[in-house]
Amino acid sequence: MPGGDQGSPDEDASARIETTSRLGVLATLRRGVQVSPEILEGFGWTAVLAVLAALGRVVVPVAVQQTVDTGILATGGPDVGRVVGLVAAAAVALAAAATCSAAVNVRLFRSTEAGLASLRTRAFRHVHDLSVLTQGTERRGSLVSRVTSDVDTISLFVQWGGIQLLVSVLQIAVATALMAVYSWQLTILVWLCFVPLFLVLRPAQKRVNAAYAAVRERVGAMLGAISEAVVGAETVRAYGAQDRVRGRIEVSIRATRDAMVHAQKLVSVVFASGVLVSNLVLCAVVVVGTLLGVAGEISVGRLLAFLFLVQLFTGPVQMSAEVLNELQNAVAGWRRVLAVLETPVEVVDPGPGGVDSPRGPAAVELRDVEFAYPGGPPVLRGVNLTLPARTSVAVVGATGSGKTTLAKLVVRLMDPTRGQVLLDGVDLRQISLASLRRRVVLVPQEGFLFDGTLADNIAYGLRHGGGADGEGADGDGADGGPAAEDPRVRAALAELGLTDWLAELPRGLATPVGQRGESLSAGERQLVALARAYLAEADLLVLDEATSAVDPATEVRIGRALDSLTAGRSTLTIAHRLSTAEAADLVVVVDDGAVVELGTHGRLIAAGGTYAAMHRSWVAQTR
Repeated sequence: MPGGDQGSPDEDASARIETTSRLGVLATLRRGVQVSPEILEGFGWTAVLAVLAALGRVVVPVAVQQTVDTGILATGGPDVGRVVGLVAAAAVALAAAATCSAAVNVRLFRSTEAGLASLRTRAFRHVHDLSVLTQGTERRGSLVSRVTSDVDTISLFVQWGGIQLLVSVLQIAVATALMAVYSWQLTILVWLCFVPLFLVLRPAQKRVNAAYAAVRERVGAMLGAISEAVVGAETVRAYGAQDRVRGRIEVSIRATRDAMVHAQKLVSVVFASGVLVSNLVLCAVVVVGTLLGVAGEISVGRLLAFLFLVQLFTGPVQMSAEVLNELQNAVAGWRRVLAVLETPVEVVDPGPGGVDSPRGPAAVELRDVEFAYPGGPPVLRGVNLTLPARTSVAVVGATGSGKTTLAKLVVRLMDPTRGQVLLDGVDLRQISLASLRRRVVLVPQEGFLFDGTLADNIAYGLRHGGGADGEGADGDGADGGPAAEDPRVRAALAELGLTDWLAELPRGLATPVGQRGESLSAGERQLVALARAYLAEADLLVLDEATSAVDPATEVRIGRALDSLTAGRSTLTIAHRLSTAEAADLVVVVDDGAVVELGTHGRLIAAGGTYAAMHRSWVAQTR
């Protein structure tokens, strides 16, 4: 039987993040490239151009050596023609190197943007595919930061630090080879001076790595706190909690600042160490090079060229702190993105191999269903329930009894911990999600509206489940665009008896609803949700009743729309008012996670049990 025990998402997430954080820098970069292979597209030619650009860096030292030794200090006196020729050749070589360097930048930018765009898309899709249960284990702002700011840190490194790293490694290699040609003694001296610094860099890199992991974590928490405060601004103001929320955000901002300062301090120490060693190396080369020159071991031109090469060698080392800064920041961001991508999707879509559930009257069955939220007690226990096709079912019970959880399982926003939920005899986990979404639609208590027009939001029913012809709405409907012109949108409002409401709106279907539908009342948002569900043409509607906070006129409209919407369809309604249960074909009474009564309104009243007591209490309160 499908299902079984499931681990806590909190525990799984912690274990996943801990596992990802243990990945080394190279392992993280390899894994990152695996999920964004576009980054390496055309890398072969880019590497060739980078080599040519690096070779161009040694043109000046070679030109200096040749100009001094064979031009200025020529045996017969200065050779002006040779000097001019060498300078002209160097200029041509430098121009070619600059062209190669520009080409490297363009190619890397193009490939990395393609790879990171793919990464953003993949991360967004994965976050969107996660169950509401998994999403609930992490703050929304933190999840958003994985797709935005964390990917931005990767972009900054790959497009700047990555270029610097590639060119710097080649530059050090080329400079070392040429230094060895001019003076193997001085080359050994340079490397002996830098070896201790290289040995210190590895443990320093681990500390910087940990520091920037903390930075990314603090940034995610800060974005979560800020977005939560912005979304909940009305509640914050209503309860006069501005100071409390402001204090919480300021604490988060200070924590982010402190983490960034700590990380930057470590980077500054590494940078200062590199500068110090670089200057000491230059002094040592001047002293030892002079002694070698006096001994006849090296010419003036070669010594001058060697000093230029030392600058080429030490430049990347001094830049290493900045590159290290960006690298560790990027690796920390990449780890967080990878942690999201490796989060298992609990509500798994069987895809093309899944059952294509045929359209028609929908019957639902729950067999031995159990469910518990992470770290909590069972919310549903041993639920066995059969809901016949074309039946209006009302689920009633006290707050916290498990009504909403039962509805989410029927829609398959979550899967049961144990047992099965079946649609026309087929386990929901075996039905492709595309097919399931065509047949089953949830109308939540507070319908979410997107920033756009009224037509835009109603047309989501077409995009969501497809209209009669299976096509979605075209365009965004802004300012009376294609969605507003779609005759099915206006026809849906007419069928639901909402044309009078539409006529009252200032711009009709082109009326902007604002973010989260804030330009409309709660009742009007519910009307939009009902029109959207009508267009979806589902076989089973799961309704979370939401008429308790609307005015009488809107309540009448909602009731009239519901009658048209539910006619001939199977419906499962989470009933908050028992008038809905009175009109239902079947009433399911849930108490403490179990179905305690089942039957028609009349039979349950006659039985004198839990439902009868609830109904008496409700009647007494409504008189």
